[in-house]
Amino acid sequence: MRRRRLLPLALAFGVVLAVLAAGPALASSYRYWSFWDGAGGTWAYATVGPSMARPADGSVQGFRFAVSKDAAAEAARPRAAADFAAICGATPAAEGRKRVALVIDSGLPEDAPSGEAPPQAEPRTACAQVAPEATAAEALASVAKPLRYNSAALLCGVSGYPKQGCGEPLPDTPAATDSPAAAAPPKADAADGGGPSAGLLAGIAAVAALAAAGIWQSRRRTR
Repeated sequence: MRRRRLLPLALAFGVVLAVLAAGPALASSYRYWSFWDGAGGTWAYATVGPSMARPADGSVQGFRFAVSKDAAAEAARPRAAADFAAICGATPAAEGRKRVALVIDSGLPEDAPSGEAPPQAEPRTACAQVAPEATAAEALASVAKPLRYNSAALLCGVSGYPKQGCGEPLPDTPAATDSPAAAAPPKADAADGGGPSAGLLAGIAAVAALAAAGIWQSRRRTR
């Protein structure tokens, strides 16, 4: 008899857990300048920062400001082609210097911090001629000053954009979008922002309602 009474409760919890599991996964996103290698004409997420990378002559380096997840597969790529010939073809080689093609993409208006806007609607390109031992950061500084870094040497601003902020995390947003920059931060569920979400409260209420119904039905059968 006890098993029969517990069965409705188990079914109720199972139904609610299945509903909650079907909800969108959440993943943190950040507003930041990402750094890319233009390897073989395609963009690859850089494995080291621009202050550590020392590109060879003929390299292409990209910088993209966007709201993205901190992962190579989901970060927003520069919107211009990684084409050295198109960027540096008109710049003759010089002895004792190397040429590094740069793509600087300030991103979309919806990625901009509050009160700011991208300085250019489209990505800009530049051919930096720097010393053979120069880093990608030095190549960028030669064409896109001022640069802004934080105490951890994270690139925070290029050509003065943005004026403030540096890789700040944004509210959790639904994962699995083609473009992380297109996912808008969700609105708060409660006014104070610190309580449980509406989805969680609804799930608890559903569990309670189904459990109560199961107990009532079990008692009715035993009468």
